[in-house]
Formats: sequence, C-alpha cells, structure tokens
Amino acid sequence: MSEAAVDCLFLFDTTHHAMWAEDVARERGIPAEVVSAPPEAKARCGLALRSSGEHCRTLEEAMGMEGIVFRAHG
Repeated sequence: MSEAAVDCLFLFDTTHHAMWAEDVARERGIPAEVVSAPPEAKARCGLALRSSGEHCRTLEEAMGMEGIVFRAHG
C-alpha cells in the first residue's frame, strides 16, 4: 500500500479547533470528517479530523495557514 493511501488523523486541544478545521476543509473542498479521537492518542479533545492520505498535506497546510493548533496522530 502506498503512503498516499493511508488516512491521516489530526488531533486538537479543543472541540472548537476540531470544528474549525472541519469548516476549513469544507471551504477548500478537502474531503475530511470529524471522528472520535482514539483513546491511545490521549487527545485533550475527544474529536479528531480524518482525511485520506492524498489530501493530508493540503489539509495540514490549510489548518496551519488558518492558525489552527493541531497535531498529527500516527
């Protein structure tokens, strides 16, 4: 399996940031969905944003440009 085929998961400190990230993805046409953060991630917020591998870099850059605080999981 290629690296591009692997989903990415972004974690947030607050629910606000998770929802903001989802809005940014939607506005830019980046496929992403809010999901429950896995327990092993020890996320401060119980939500995460998942996207397919081919969109991970674009989504990461978009969130960074907007000032959203996040960390990649996995």
